[in-house]
Amino acid sequence: MSDPTEPAKPAHAGTPTLRDLRGLTQARIALGAHGAGLPTGAALAFGLDHARAREAVWTPLDAAAIGAALRAQGLESVEVRSAVSDRTEYLRRPDRGRSLAPESATVLDGHGPGFDVAIVIADGLSATAVALNAVPAAAALAARVRRAGWSLAPVVVASQGRVAIGDPIGARLGARCVVVLIGERPGLSASDSLGCYVTFGPEPGLADSRRNCISNIREGGLSVEAAAGQMEALLRAMLAQGTSGVALRREDPAEPKALPDARD
Repeated sequence: MSDPTEPAKPAHAGTPTLRDLRGLTQARIALGAHGAGLPTGAALAFGLDHARAREAVWTPLDAAAIGAALRAQGLESVEVRSAVSDRTEYLRRPDRGRSLAPESATVLDGHGPGFDVAIVIADGLSATAVALNAVPAAAALAARVRRAGWSLAPVVVASQGRVAIGDPIGARLGARCVVVLIGERPGLSASDSLGCYVTFGPEPGLADSRRNCISNIREGGLSVEAAAGQMEALLRAMLAQGTSGVALRREDPAEPKALPDARD
């Protein structure tokens, strides 16, 4: 009996079938049927991926480990927290995840007269994505920032943070641009996807239309180096035009466009 979790060979040479597409995507297609339900392998795979998605959402961010990994890359870091008290409140009150806790706001003061770029790492909805991808992405971007001659703020590691937490952080640091690396909402085909949101002139209360998004940064998705190249392109355009989001013009047709997105 054939394994329903493996791509099937075409019924006739040169005639692809729906199941052949399974070798090209992690999406759930052509799972097969057994009796009144799915084959055992497909049902077990669904249960495993569902467990991974729940784990990604509920696992706490290990800010100390992220900080140590950043130091190993030669990057200074600062730890802050959002105004959220626990994970349950984080999921129920997105608004509190967008603002800094009062004691964290003062931590950022006095770090310098201002910077061209600030990088923020926030757990978002997948600590798994942050643990796997955030430090490599931050290091790759930091290297490009330095080569460009831009000033870089200490990397801020924000626990229980949403995308918009980058706005008060960037404002406190006096950053011209803020880059938020955050765990994306996990799905049943990927629980480790990192998102990147880039904003010019960060300040509390900005609309999501002021951000540009790069999504699906992970193994099997957009590579860290490719994502860092897109981040640099966005930063160059923002610093040249003095804007971001829907108002930003992307004039290089060779560069893939990063469209505004409010997901976190």
